[in-house]
Amino acid sequence: MRHLSFRTQSANEKIVKRDWYVVDATNQTLGRMASRIAATLRGKNKVYFTPHFDTGDYVIVVNSGKVILTGNKLEDKEYQTYSMYPGGQKIEMAKEMIHRRPNLMIERAVKGMLPKNRLGRAMVKKMFVYEGAEHPHKAQNPKEMK
Repeated sequence: MRHLSFRTQSANEKIVKRDWYVVDATNQTLGRMASRIAATLRGKNKVYFTPHFDTGDYVIVVNSGKVILTGNKLEDKEYQTYSMYPGGQKIEMAKEMIHRRPNLMIERAVKGMLPKNRLGRAMVKKMFVYEGAEHPHKAQNPKEMK
């Protein structure tokens, strides 16, 4: 009997085709939207997904200020930063953050769902978040992400 050798093809730059997607955050739940974006940035929607290689797509998020938080998160959720100096801890409530810096809320939610290494830091650079409905990436012909 003849021996057939099948090898699993590992993803590389020649194989990977990166698409551009646009996500409208209007009336979308923050966590559910962030998990879909994180999966797309990682490339989990591709048949040739490889955990150790960046196979993900680019994602543009528009209308970031119109994202919604369920339950009491608007009043209860806290965002903490620390400057590493004594007394340098700052706490900002989600209600203040969504008015002041809604882009940061989405960026932090997605970044927390990506790997905590060089690969994750490279993946998060493929996400662009805008407060308004306009974005400067028209030339890439982004597709609407459902």
